[in-house]
Amino acid sequence: MNTVGRVKQGFYFDSVTLMRVGRELSGLPGVAEASVVMATEANKSILGMSDLLLPEFKKCGDQDLVIVVRAKDAKAANEALAKAEDMLSRKKKPAGGGAAAAPAPRDLASAVALLPGANLALISVAGRYAAREARKALEKGLHVMLFSDNVSIEDEVALKKQAHKKGLIVMGPDCGTSIVNGVPLAFANVVPKGPIGIVGASGTGTQEVACIIANEGSGVSQAIGTGGRDVKDAVGGIAFLDAMQALADDRETKVILLVSKPPQPGVLKKIYGLIRKIKKPVVALFLGEDGTPATLEQAALLAVAHAKGEDPVKALEHLTRRDEILAAEARQIVAKRKRPKGRHLRGLFSGGTFCAEAQVVFDGLIRNLYSNAPLGDSHKLKNAWKPEKNAVIDLGEDEFTVGRAHPMIDFTLRNKMILEQAAAPDVAVILLDVVLGYGANLDPAGELVPAIKQAAKKVFVVAGVNGTIGDPQNRAEVVEALREAGAHVQLTNAAACKLAGLIAAEVARQNR
Repeated sequence: MNTVGRVKQGFYFDSVTLMRVGRELSGLPGVAEASVVMATEANKSILGMSDLLLPEFKKCGDQDLVIVVRAKDAKAANEALAKAEDMLSRKKKPAGGGAAAAPAPRDLASAVALLPGANLALISVAGRYAAREARKALEKGLHVMLFSDNVSIEDEVALKKQAHKKGLIVMGPDCGTSIVNGVPLAFANVVPKGPIGIVGASGTGTQEVACIIANEGSGVSQAIGTGGRDVKDAVGGIAFLDAMQALADDRETKVILLVSKPPQPGVLKKIYGLIRKIKKPVVALFLGEDGTPATLEQAALLAVAHAKGEDPVKALEHLTRRDEILAAEARQIVAKRKRPKGRHLRGLFSGGTFCAEAQVVFDGLIRNLYSNAPLGDSHKLKNAWKPEKNAVIDLGEDEFTVGRAHPMIDFTLRNKMILEQAAAPDVAVILLDVVLGYGANLDPAGELVPAIKQAAKKVFVVAGVNGTIGDPQNRAEVVEALREAGAHVQLTNAAACKLAGLIAAEVARQNR
């Protein structure tokens, strides 16, 4: 094998573009592996895991682009490098090709001029530029959905205060999901319009409850994301409270569903204060917070019950029976095959709230749980790149995403970790979330199946699939492909976590 690389100093490309180039190179004849990334510390760590970190890459910084190819011979490697150079230097031709084709807007001002009736700007640029662009949008009277992460908390507070004064909302930074007037923004699923309005300081949490609502035969009026830091005292819940009030005033919204990890005390007090003033039913899920539903699934079912005028208590009764079925299934799964020598569980999540929900579900099932995003009694991992004991990892945390596409888009890192953890002698169960919908990877099964097939030969693999029948990935086909690859699939994250925890507990019991 020949490994060759190239450094392009001062060349910046967005992570999705680089992911696509890397995939195309990997599919070339004779190429075993290829990576095209910005040289952030996180990406260099990933290259190191794959033995692709060439000596000349070590001194590169996050403004440098690195290309590396491992191929069967020098000819194939060099041809791949040339292909990468060509793809990155090629300029896009204007759509339509004729002189009459309108030039694409290159900045916010030209975009507003092209669409003067717009009232919302979706901003997804490198974090260091994001606050500046959001400020421009607010000055033009636009609501802002700020998809970008790595924005300072000082900038977030300043932007949200500015928006509040103008009667606008800043969704984000790091806001992954919203559905506004039926239009899905960023990562979102195909759900019908309906009576339930969602405020989410969680992207995947918002997606999960929206999907369950749709799958239960109801619908969503609006889903307003805020970004996870909004519910911290340093920000003060500015966007969360404004979104709650907007839904309280919205005639189409009959029930309000709040989704978040536990807000800090000052913000929690403000939220409960506003809930008491709202005359509509409000279901509040603050994962791990006493007095609220335990899971996203429970919260969504309660909201649907309120919307349909049904008894909320009865809406949750079938979950008790479902958990009994999962317990029997876990025993059968372990009994049907040779047990792994290990006993620990590793959860590899693309969704941060799914990672948090796992920790809630595992309470009482799994002891001494570790995470890079600990909740409740979980312990903080010393090194998220090298999980230990029972551990759940949020791969959407900044340490994994700087200069890299979100793990719901780019499966490269998680696939490597699946194989790495399956080979670890202390592991018995691997737990995954698979998120469907707009913005997410369009072929999740195609990318996950090879890794799952290998992993399932050594350990138990459990996957929760988040989506609806209307999503572009075809949920039924994804579920079937994952099951054929050896994964035990559930249609909610809570159910997948419960099954994985029960399997791990059964393995640990038998390995005593």
